[in-house]
Amino acid sequence: MAEGAVLAGCLCPGMPQLLLCPEANPGWGALRAACGRLRDEIRASGADLLVLYSTQWPSVIGHQVQADPAPEWVHVDQEFHELGSMPYRLRMDADWARACVEAAHERGLHARTVAYRGFPVDTGTIVALSLLDPEGRIPASVLSCNIYADRAETLVLGKAARDAVRRTGRRAVAVAVSCLSARLHTRPVPPAQDRIASLKDDEWNRKLLELLAQGRLEDVSQLAREYGTQAHADQKLKAIWWLAAVLGQNNRYRGMVHDYRPVWGTGCAVVGLVPTDRPAAGHEFDEEDVERYSGDRQVLDAGAGLGPAAPPERQPRGDGAVVAADAPRPVGAYPHARRVGDLLYLSGMGPRQAGTDAIPGGPVRDTQGRPLAYDVEAQTRAAIANVRTILEASGSSLERVLDVTVFLIDMDRDFAAFNRVYGEHFGAIGPARTTVAVTALPTPIAVELKVIAAA
Repeated sequence: MAEGAVLAGCLCPGMPQLLLCPEANPGWGALRAACGRLRDEIRASGADLLVLYSTQWPSVIGHQVQADPAPEWVHVDQEFHELGSMPYRLRMDADWARACVEAAHERGLHARTVAYRGFPVDTGTIVALSLLDPEGRIPASVLSCNIYADRAETLVLGKAARDAVRRTGRRAVAVAVSCLSARLHTRPVPPAQDRIASLKDDEWNRKLLELLAQGRLEDVSQLAREYGTQAHADQKLKAIWWLAAVLGQNNRYRGMVHDYRPVWGTGCAVVGLVPTDRPAAGHEFDEEDVERYSGDRQVLDAGAGLGPAAPPERQPRGDGAVVAADAPRPVGAYPHARRVGDLLYLSGMGPRQAGTDAIPGGPVRDTQGRPLAYDVEAQTRAAIANVRTILEASGSSLERVLDVTVFLIDMDRDFAAFNRVYGEHFGAIGPARTTVAVTALPTPIAVELKVIAAA
């Protein structure tokens, strides 16, 4: 099946007031209307899968994925039962759910599917799907929110969901069902007088929404811990961590804040995010990034010793793998390099820039798949620079390269220009080389290098 893609992402509240009594407060009605605008955008995207992460579906042991093809029941919210019942009949993609669990296992997570009649679907899932896809046109699947999972585990769960989207060929929209601040009123408040429970919560909510409007999703993800110390975050903002991992941990999005209002003291926003090729400004990222879960702070990594920590420019793992802090992040479940005996095997490396994922010389296609003009010489120089960074982080150097495999998406157009730049860097070194043409590469780049070097 053709490789799938995550087309867009969104943040959607799961509070029952939006579904059951939007007329009781103008803000609640405005949020419902904003969900309607988001619904129209999802339909126009051509998505054939909605992947939800709901903070209102808590799990304790690992992660659960809804795989019942047609869950049907009547739900009453545990906090707001006086608002009435929520009958539901949902449409779920069981095949994708199983693929997600498999991908999660490969990344070191404990995960399982849920598929039996009468399983209690949570309020957030019912509200989100009722507002974003009321006719059930698009199949969905829902991931639970493990109450003990921290950033690393949540990121890996998001990457597993992205893996499953690609493997199954789905065209997905990722939906984070969550509030921003989640401090509920503890005493009855007339609906017309609803407000954010804490002024500090409101201040922080608005800061994050300003960044999201600029498309700076990774900046918001990086600020989640600080937000949690300053405001009453909904499940530590895990939904934002997950959303960033599913979409891609960068600031290259077109952001739209459709609305922001209080709902029973919480801060609820409706936000849409669509990937673009234009990066927004962002601060220096300092939170960790992980591809495979091995426990909080690597406590489950059997290869980790008790000696001094590796320096930041070189992060070898106990299995011989190396992740270079100054290289672009891998786009899949693999390290930058792996040492076996006296040899270093580098994963395929293209021209993306560390931190921003910008592509020198420009991407070869836009987010809709339309071809763009690009400079293969600039891409080749950047790819070789990335190879040098990884080699040096691994304790080697460009001069110790033994073999290079080159992948070009357009041999006729690009070979001569690529070969000139390659000769400037490798002419005197003289490694063995194989150059092959491919139809496409995982990111919108024209050239990728696969390198073997002496350690």
